[in-house]
Amino acid sequence: MSGEGNPAYGHRPFKRSKSHFADRITADGADGWPVAAGRYRLVVSRACPWASRAVISRRLLGLEDALSLAIADPIQDDRSWRFTLDPDGRDPVLGIRYLSEAYDRRESGYPGGVSVPAIVDVPSGSLVTNDYQRITLDLATEWTALHRPGAPDLYPAALRDEIDEVMAEVYQDVNNGVYRAGFATTQEEYAVAYAALFRRLELLTDRLARQRYLVGDTVTEADIRLFTTLVRFDAVYHGHFKCNRWKLTENPVLWGYARDLYQTPGFGDTVDFDHIKRHYYQVHSGINPTRIVPLGPDLSGWLAPHHRERLGGRPFGDGTPPGPVPPAEEVPLPGRP
Repeated sequence: MSGEGNPAYGHRPFKRSKSHFADRITADGADGWPVAAGRYRLVVSRACPWASRAVISRRLLGLEDALSLAIADPIQDDRSWRFTLDPDGRDPVLGIRYLSEAYDRRESGYPGGVSVPAIVDVPSGSLVTNDYQRITLDLATEWTALHRPGAPDLYPAALRDEIDEVMAEVYQDVNNGVYRAGFATTQEEYAVAYAALFRRLELLTDRLARQRYLVGDTVTEADIRLFTTLVRFDAVYHGHFKCNRWKLTENPVLWGYARDLYQTPGFGDTVDFDHIKRHYYQVHSGINPTRIVPLGPDLSGWLAPHHRERLGGRPFGDGTPPGPVPPAEEVPLPGRP
């Protein structure tokens, strides 16, 4: 991909690969990886919606001091995610130039490529897990001893069946659906994904017209997973992925819901629109051969009043919002509204 993006996108059918490395970091260390402050490093790209889930969860739960954060360059080269944002192009904790080096220390010839989010064991420099579906659930349920005081319960036991059901539908039709549309190789394949995406968004609109959050009266894992797609919708999915029945800003309910979350500490303060746009438009050269990055859309609306508090609910329930973003993790100005 050096200098040319990835010309395969849009020419091969899209298939979301399962996570090959599915070890879990748990309170009891059953897989050999016990929860421990300072032992692990979370590697993400702010461009990636799957990785952004983990960034939001980590911040909401107050795990910044317990689980350090590495942010990869949004533009990959032919060795995938790289640490060219750091001095000398090396992650300052792991000492590596490419995330693939941590993968190679775990296993050679692994399938599925190098993906984020990934959690790396700092002492050994070896990858622990790239299971994007499980990482955030474990942060919410297995890392509780290290949560900040007042942290929200993002996966409450009494609501898990409903949360799981909502997340499965959102995953299939929305989180994955935008990619199936954007990377479609035939008109029929695109039309099927497009129809399923907007059918699901209409159902979510009906649900969210009546309640502030997807499940219950507080923010849960389900909201995190929908937000990471909605926040990218107008910037990249509407045009770049041809998901253009309407813009998010043209759907009053979903636009209000997305703004409500964006303005909730832990959500919008992790979003880097600059990284998002540059990654999609410059890396996916198979569907954007010129690699020109659009100057729009206007982002100022993300800060406009949303009035969703009229529906009741409190984002953190009886808990409290997270504190200020650590200075080293603040989103640079070009990435903010």
